[in-house]
Amino acid sequence: MRTAILGPAQRAEALARMAERELDILVVGAGVVGAGTALDAATRGLSTGLVEARDWASGTSSRSSKLIHGGLRYLEMLDFALVREALKERGLLLERLAPHLVKPVPFLYPLQHKGWERWYAGSGVALYDAMSVSSGHGRGLPVHRHLSHKRALQVAPCLKKDALVGALQYYDAQMDDARYVATMVRTAAAYGAQVANRARVVGFLREGERVVGVRVEDVEGGGDYEIRAQQIVNATGVWTDDTQALIGERGQFHVRASKGIHLVVPKDRIHSTSGLILRTEKSVLFVIPWGRHWIVGTTDTGWDLDKAHPAASSADIDYLLEHVNDVLATPLTRDDVEGVYAGLRPLLAGESDATSKLSREHTVAHPVPGLVVVAGGKYTTYRVMAKDAVDEAVHALDQRVADCVTEDVPLVGAEGYRALWNARARIAARTGLHVARIEHLLNRYGSLTEELLELVVADPSLGEPLAHADDYLRAEAVYACTHEGARHLDDVLTRRTRISIETFDRGTRSAREVAELIAPALGWDSDQVEKEIAHYQKRVEAERESQRQPDDLTADAARLGAPDIVPL
Repeated sequence: MRTAILGPAQRAEALARMAERELDILVVGAGVVGAGTALDAATRGLSTGLVEARDWASGTSSRSSKLIHGGLRYLEMLDFALVREALKERGLLLERLAPHLVKPVPFLYPLQHKGWERWYAGSGVALYDAMSVSSGHGRGLPVHRHLSHKRALQVAPCLKKDALVGALQYYDAQMDDARYVATMVRTAAAYGAQVANRARVVGFLREGERVVGVRVEDVEGGGDYEIRAQQIVNATGVWTDDTQALIGERGQFHVRASKGIHLVVPKDRIHSTSGLILRTEKSVLFVIPWGRHWIVGTTDTGWDLDKAHPAASSADIDYLLEHVNDVLATPLTRDDVEGVYAGLRPLLAGESDATSKLSREHTVAHPVPGLVVVAGGKYTTYRVMAKDAVDEAVHALDQRVADCVTEDVPLVGAEGYRALWNARARIAARTGLHVARIEHLLNRYGSLTEELLELVVADPSLGEPLAHADDYLRAEAVYACTHEGARHLDDVLTRRTRISIETFDRGTRSAREVAELIAPALGWDSDQVEKEIAHYQKRVEAERESQRQPDDLTADAARLGAPDIVPL
């Protein structure tokens, strides 16, 4: 299979091609569900387009807890079907579809009551493991184990001695959510999908009752396109109702946004060899290993303000610190926090006033001829959501269409990954890079690492780490723009890498180096470089200011103080 390259020229060509002739399927929204839908449609042999108003995964799909999990807490709600489905998908991703991106991660669940709690929680985790194995795709993860008080403190010395009487340890999986989506978009493009980011749908085309296409504004170039398709799939997540409003249809269901915030702290602030899962009065709290960092999250509160840039308030941050410090022997403080990010879950409205009780199941509807809507769900089950959306769309196509095959379609970079991993020491010797650097690249790009190393061969300076974010090579910034569709400095620092949440300066010290590195690939002159840097710095300033505000309203107002679009 050829590898799709998503540079500026390919984006322009994709927009032109989508406007040339009617597509079978056009997907609106390139979060994880939209990207998955485009991949599903393309691999069924359908002519497919994908447009995104901002960047791949720029909404919810880059701001999650970064977990691929079955949803252990849904067992307590007796939602066995949802857990079973998610566990099957978790196994598929780990073993077949994306072993380079999805990795096992251990979690410790502290027990606070003797006797009954170990039996109760242990039964749940045992059922979780059994359902995983019975799915046929769960044998790659270790089974849970019971730990004594002493053994639990050996695994997680960070815990207060009186915060637990023992513990359970079990496994789930994690990924870099934004990188996963970008890789899936490239996979869809490799199978023939035409994809374009910074292409905003501003209206729908109709013939009578039927929706026959969309009007798209090229946010970068300023042009307008009419893109026609036999079926359009609205996969815009928390923007579902807004997109529906463009055709004057209220839709058959509504999507509510629930805000979840996360803190990123350095690895040395929490002494543990395992992640943690803790109960709160409202939900659960995770402490998740993340390279040289920990991710602490999440909250679960209703949000009806700006959807593009949900803001974390001072109260949100205090909530997480208070709850995690309940069990930590050495408390975390504001000074320990490197990064903060907030995301919005798209929840199907109507079942409960509390967002933490709204359904994580998804719904597919065909509100008017020519338009399919898919909403709800969770990251782990994106492939099932995509399949259901395409199944619904093809019912209305006047042609015979193959069944879904994405269960057997690995993402680009997966094929050959394990062989390259086994050869990582030899690759390091050949390239002159440390083996730890090769491991880092393989776990971000899989077998596509060879493409990135070709950049280093052509320009050895790209094999050096970024000066103020040395987890990443200079080549990764360039590759983000030449191969992965990054169009702006923000795309590179926030989503292609995670420098914006992994450094205390939030990426501001890396901004100039990265902007100057990517300028040739994107055709920027010196004025545009300065605009990009200034825009990024204003964004960080606005985020910091929002995180000092006491509540959602004031935090939202502060965050909106930064411009949304970089001027060209």
